[in-house]
Amino acid sequence: MPVTDILMIGPYPAWDMEDLEAKYRMHKLWEATDKDALLTGKADAIRAIATRGELGASAALMARLPKLEIVSCYGVGTDAIDLGHARANGIRVTNTPDVLTEDVADIGIGLLLSVARNIPQADAYVRNGSWTKGNMQLVTRVCGKKLGLVGMGRVGAAVAKRAAAFDCAISYYDINRRGDLPYAYVGDLVDLARDSEFLIVTLAGGESTKNIINASVLEALGPDGILVNISRGSTVDETALLATLESKTIKGAGLDVFWSEPAIDERFLKLGNVVLQPHHASGTVETRKAMGRLVRDNLAAHFSGQALLTPVV
Repeated sequence: MPVTDILMIGPYPAWDMEDLEAKYRMHKLWEATDKDALLTGKADAIRAIATRGELGASAALMARLPKLEIVSCYGVGTDAIDLGHARANGIRVTNTPDVLTEDVADIGIGLLLSVARNIPQADAYVRNGSWTKGNMQLVTRVCGKKLGLVGMGRVGAAVAKRAAAFDCAISYYDINRRGDLPYAYVGDLVDLARDSEFLIVTLAGGESTKNIINASVLEALGPDGILVNISRGSTVDETALLATLESKTIKGAGLDVFWSEPAIDERFLKLGNVVLQPHHASGTVETRKAMGRLVRDNLAAHFSGQALLTPVV
């Protein structure tokens, strides 16, 4: 049986690489000294792309591969993959939903607690000896507060479930109201922010949600408000966010994602009212193994003529 050629845009964990390399002929784009030569030389052989959510697959890249049949994405976000090009050219696209939902929701609550309760600052307070000179300043309670969720998909619902255990009053904004959930629906994002003490963003990325958290939303959240973003960096207007954080127009923010990650705006590094994460919400061994398995299972299903497990296109 002939070996299938796959173009890999960026590395996966070792356990996934070993399995893929045992079953396919892998062409590692990130290792190529001459990427253009690699693409030109293997264009007629490559039948699949294995990528990551933040790396995606552009229309220009897919167009260079006339035998391309499928793009399998390690991650739930597909905004960096040109889905329109894929649809128009009969290229299948898969991602890895569900398996990362719980870990991302955990980090959403973790970031909220870290900002509200000043957990990183408290750790530093003990380590640098400040505690021996007096008690730390008082912080903000999470229990019983008003929580607004921007997005009520898989992750939003999982965050809401956790927040309910903190006796938070939960409201949400989304394109559509969900009749299967007991939380209050708010059709205007500024209204949601104005009525919330905490705002957690769980929306998908893409043009439709670009900069949806803008200056008006942040102003409505107010000086006691906390923003948490576990979605995509593109959903937040970072210029507006930095201005509100620097002026303390909002209390603080917990951020797992950024516009220009990993080379983020250095102004974030100077702020004491933010907690920063390196886009690592799904970064547990358990979840990453499940994500890799789903990527590999989708590829195996496609090349054996079976139904895809998690099709996007």
